[in-house]
Amino acid sequence: MRPLLFAILMLLTASATAAIYKWVDKDGKVHYSDSPIENAQAVEFKSNTENQIKLPPPVVRESAPKEPKQVGDIYQMRITSPSEEETIRDNNGNITIIGSITPDLAKNHVLVLLMDGQVTGAAQLTPVFNLENVDRGEHIFEIRALAQNGKQLASTPPRTVFLHRATINAVPRPTPRGN
Repeated sequence: MRPLLFAILMLLTASATAAIYKWVDKDGKVHYSDSPIENAQAVEFKSNTENQIKLPPPVVRESAPKEPKQVGDIYQMRITSPSEEETIRDNNGNITIIGSITPDLAKNHVLVLLMDGQVTGAAQLTPVFNLENVDRGEHIFEIRALAQNGKQLASTPPRTVFLHRATINAVPRPTPRGN
């Protein structure tokens, strides 16, 4: 069955290369057709009128070299305390930020704490940061792991914390005395 189908398809493709005919009608218009008409002439095409598309050879690209580990691939980090949007009440403005890091920090890597986008304090090896005399209000904290050259290796998601402090300039109010 397949050889017969193949033979029929080959005959159909051979007939597909039919000639083109040209004729001029009584009004002087030129017409073209693939079927012969009375007074039509077969048109011979020159090789330069045929569409010839030459594609450039395909470019074979070798597999790209492996990229170095991206930011966040080396360590998994998060802030464990205080919790997100926690309100801390401390009149001295003391806040302790505690983070976790997996795996353990390498010897040549350090941690820094960012408060409101600015590095706070010196770099250290432990993910526990004690801050003193922090202004009251909303603060955003982030811990980053850095290489010796300062390249960021990983970071925690930002953590928003609110600090409430009593006002230093508060005017004392008189307390009513009972009779």
